[in-house]
Amino acid sequence: MDHLYGRNSVFEALRAARRPVQRVLVARGAHGIEDLVAEARLRRVPVDSVDRYRLDRLGGAHHQGVVAEAAAFPYAHLDSLPPAGDSPLLLVLDSLQDPQNFGTLLRTAQATGVDGVLIPEHRAVGVTPAVSNASAGAVEHLRIVRVTNLARTLQQLKATGVWTFGLAVDAEQAYWAADLSGPIAIVVGSEGSGLSRLVRETCDILVAIPMAGGSVQSLNASVAGSLVLYEGFRQRGATLRQP
Repeated sequence: MDHLYGRNSVFEALRAARRPVQRVLVARGAHGIEDLVAEARLRRVPVDSVDRYRLDRLGGAHHQGVVAEAAAFPYAHLDSLPPAGDSPLLLVLDSLQDPQNFGTLLRTAQATGVDGVLIPEHRAVGVTPAVSNASAGAVEHLRIVRVTNLARTLQQLKATGVWTFGLAVDAEQAYWAADLSGPIAIVVGSEGSGLSRLVRETCDILVAIPMAGGSVQSLNASVAGSLVLYEGFRQRGATLRQP
């Protein structure tokens, strides 16, 4: 059982309906949650009004007056990802540790039409309530695949026709010069050490984010990954969403 917290996180879990939500707890006197309560009732999920201190215990300081009791996040299987012939855009995260970075990248992934996110099963952050909150609930609409060996999985993807692009600060090619319009996987390394040796060696192409110089030599993992995802989105014919 997960205790999802934050209005966006809970609302999107209800709306996506991919994992059972047993109950929604709302703080007495909370305002601006009418749509969330209506969605819960539409899904026939009980809504209980409780004292705020109870939510503080379940969701910490960032619950925004809402906590949901939900089943654990349902990870997808590798076979559920679109085939290379459909030109999928995949995001691969090599041992990312920080829930905020993970959540931010997931939010970008949904915004840029990513077809699937791959993460290692060990030595990496998984989909937790903190990640769901950091992604503003975007994770509830994404296919997240956990694999035991990331380098081997990249080899499998390459064998099907997916090109793998790894982000590396010492790469010679700028990310905007790469062709990101076909079936690709963008591989982002961990916050501290970047891509692991085996994953780096497995990538077809390494790309860098050019910088003006100065004391900062690299970008935050979520910022770097987001830049490249949006470049892939642009090359694939991004259009503004109509109101």
